[in-house]
Order: sequence, then structure tokens, then C-alpha cells
Amino acid sequence: MNTPDLIFYNGRLYTMDRRQPRASALAIRGDRILAVGDDSLRTLAGPATQMIDLEGRTVTPGFIDAHLHFLAYGLSLREIDLMNVPTLDAALARVAARVATTPAGHWLTGRGWDQVLWPEPVFPTAAQLDAVTPQHPAFLRRKCGHAGWANSLALQLAGITRNTPDPDGGAILRDPATGDPTGILLERAMDLVANLQAIPTDAEAIDAVRVAQKQAHALGITGIHNMEGAPALRAFQELRRRGEWKLRVLQQIPEVDMDAAIALGIQSGYGDEWIRFGAVKIFADGSLGARSALMIEPYEGEPHNRGIAVSTAEHLQRQVMKAARAGLAVHIHAIGDQANRNVLDAIEATRRAGVGLHLRHRIEHAQVLHPADLARFAALQVIPSMQPIHCTQDIVLADRHWGARSRLAYAWSSLLSSGAVLAFGSDAPVETPDVRQGLYAAVTRRRADGYPGPEGWIPEECISVEEAVYAYTLGAAYAGGEEAMKGSLTPGKLADLTVLDVDIFTRAPAEILTTPIAATIVGGEIVYSKQENAWNIDS
Repeated sequence: MNTPDLIFYNGRLYTMDRRQPRASALAIRGDRILAVGDDSLRTLAGPATQMIDLEGRTVTPGFIDAHLHFLAYGLSLREIDLMNVPTLDAALARVAARVATTPAGHWLTGRGWDQVLWPEPVFPTAAQLDAVTPQHPAFLRRKCGHAGWANSLALQLAGITRNTPDPDGGAILRDPATGDPTGILLERAMDLVANLQAIPTDAEAIDAVRVAQKQAHALGITGIHNMEGAPALRAFQELRRRGEWKLRVLQQIPEVDMDAAIALGIQSGYGDEWIRFGAVKIFADGSLGARSALMIEPYEGEPHNRGIAVSTAEHLQRQVMKAARAGLAVHIHAIGDQANRNVLDAIEATRRAGVGLHLRHRIEHAQVLHPADLARFAALQVIPSMQPIHCTQDIVLADRHWGARSRLAYAWSSLLSSGAVLAFGSDAPVETPDVRQGLYAAVTRRRADGYPGPEGWIPEECISVEEAVYAYTLGAAYAGGEEAMKGSLTPGKLADLTVLDVDIFTRAPAEILTTPIAATIVGGEIVYSKQENAWNIDS
């Protein structure tokens, strides 16, 4: 056996490899795992081998966030942060603070507001935003990203009036008495304003992605599945050329770019161990928070609202078949039960036709399912790519708008029992990319403050810590067709590791939230350490 460059020993290793689920030591050579076993691996050391005593710390495969918007996350760190603001006035105060430091006429952007948290849980208006932004166009995305709050100047610049028709796949909310736009835009109606804002320059994108990478490493993340287009891809490639890129990327292809990708001959899996193409990203519907998720039956108390079909069933059928014939998987955003059914129907048509049977198709979010569709994921080999923190953040909304249908909302345990493979992510910047918060949500179905109670929300859908970690590691790797190279601590795989100070597999679930990330290793390189000289290193 070759001499290792690095040996970790005296640890608690949870490998996610069912052939050897537990170990205490791991040897690395180059960017690969050389051996996994007990502390006798120390005998493999040569004169130049670095030896690191884990001192009982826990090691898992590197966390993979299977769904986020990485450039948007980096940019969001500089926007007005409206996450968890408790009142409308508090949101306006944050906007006013940014107005004070922004020249008149410049756009104000932000995200994260959630009217459900406010004492009066109704959508805000342009007039309310105008009061603090008289000289700035402003556009603030709701936390779900499927609704936007514009002020009057932004509406004016976009040419949105009472006579502006709703665009396909979108809606302009209007005052029922006057017909004037209220300032809230849903789904593709947001593009009317968003298209006026400057696309980040390459330099701005590179800076934002660099900052986001540092944050990801500090959270134990070694890989991401990115749901964005060309600006992010260019930034990843440039940082890699500079030797600064230390994350594994599965890059999706926006639907608008699908024909170009097909014309070039790009297929799912093309790339290398750092940047690889995954699938075509398509939207089937909206969101729960915007009440635009497409439902089989109307929303509770809204007999005429079944949500918005961002893509019709017929459009999905055509696009999924086109992608599959070209060797491209699809990752389709579907939240409502009707949207999930439409996507499953479209994928089933390709399976029955024998087209692209090897492709790892996914439904992104899969937030509420009809009982008749639950078993179809496993039967069609469709991966539910889900974000546990959405569950705990959406409890009130789901109960209010879906009622009894919420029994199969965020149905992790039921999907696992049916034979489906789960992949977990965060949807950052919609939610925090902190994997610990996702793990806690998956295991307890409670918020950090304990809501809705000790048993959690629909507790029969809770899963174990091991099942949740699997979904953030080997499940995510499988969802990207990359399980042969990463996702478990297995000899021959990439040496991507996350080191935790506390054994989250044996402690009370509440401790997951405060467990420090001790270190993050990508390709055998320690890219993050909680503090310098934190390791007991023998050399």
C-alpha cells in the first residue's frame, strides 16, 4: 500500500458505507481516501506522513448541499437582510437604514421578508414601501423567492399599471377596488422588475462566490448542486483557474439554455471532479408562501385558487422528453401536489418510452404529495431533492393553506419507506445553508424555539440522524450521479470530510444546532479549521 500523506486517528467515523459503517481512523494520499479502519492505520505512516489526533471528534463524509443558488447567496450577503423580521415596521426600518447610505436613484434590493411572521399576516404594499424609499426604486424578494415587493418607482420604471396583463406563469396582485397594482408580483411577473436591475459583472460575481465559498467551508460543506446559470458558472471557472476554488459543483442548466446545451452536445455528467453538469432546471409551479404552488384542490378558504402553473403539463411533457433524448436529466421545481403529479407524469412518459433510462431525474422540493403519487418516486427512480428547513419554517402556512393535505407534506419517512433516495439541501439564500439546522429539522420537525411542541409536526415523518446525514452526503452524491467518487468514507473516493466537535449521532437532537464544525477537508486539504493550531498534530 502507498504511504499516506495524512492520517486521522482516534475519532468517531460515520462512513455512510454500509460495508463498513463505523471506523476510528482514515488515511489519505493525494486527494483520495487510501484506507479506512481502526487506529492500527497509524502503522502505515512514513517519515513525511502528517498524523492528526481527532481526540474523539466525529467525522462524516463532506456535507453536500443538493439545492442552492450559490451566486445569489453570495450576493445576498450584501443585500438588505429581511430574514425573520418580526413586523412590517421592522422591515421598513431596515430598508430605511440602507436608504441612508445609498445615493438617490440607485436600486435597493433585498430578500427574506415573510408576512406570516407579522402581527397582521398580509402582503405589504408599494405605498408602505414608498414611505421610506421616495427617491430609490426598490424590489425586495419574499424569503421563498416566488413573490416580490416593489415600490411605486420600481413599478413605474417597469411600466406596470392597472392595464398591464399578467404574464404567462405569473400574477400582478391588484387592489380589488381600483385595479391598481399593489406592489406584490408573483412568479414570472417578478421578471418585469427584476429584468431592469443590473446583472452582476464578472468581477462582482467572482467576489460574491468567493465570499460564499468561505461561508460554506465554515459550515462543513464540501460540495454544492447549484441552480443558476452562466454568471455563476463563469465565476466558478475563473476561481478554479486562479487556484482558489475548493468546492465540488454540480451545475444545473436553466431551461432557457437547454437548446443551446443540446446543440453543443452537453450531457448530464460532463465535466470533472470540480465542476460537472447535472441537469436542466425547470419550474413547474410557485411556492406555498406566495400561495402559487399548484394544487389538485383549492387552497383552504380560497375556493378559486389552485396556484399557478409556471409550466403546463403539456410543456413539461415536451421539455422532459426533449432533455432525456439528448442525454440530459431534469431537476424540476414542484411544490404543490398537482405540480408533483405533472412532473411525475412527464418523467413516466420517458421511462415508458425507454428514453434516458440511466438519467437521475429529480423533483426539487416535492413539498406536498397526493397519496396516490407517493410510491411513484421509487417506482420511476425519481429522486425527491428536499430542504428540511422549509418544513419547520412553513408549518403555520402548511396547516393554514393545505389543511389535512399536510399529512404528506415534507414526507421524508414515507418516501424512504417507499424505497426512494432522499437528497437534502438548503435552497440558500431562501434559507440558511447551515446543514446543522437542516439536520435538526429533519430529525425533530421542530423549530429551534421548540415550536410546535416536543413531538414535532407530523412526527411520523421524522427520520434518524443517520438517515438525515446520508441525505446530505451519499444521497446527494447519488442524486448527482456521483456516488462512485464521493458521498461516503470509502477507499478510492475523494477525501472530502466534515469534522464535528460533538457526536451528533449519540447526543440529544438539540445539540445538533450548536455543534461546532471543527474542520472541513476537500480533496485532502484542510480548507477550514475552527481555530489555528486546534489539532494535536504529530509529524
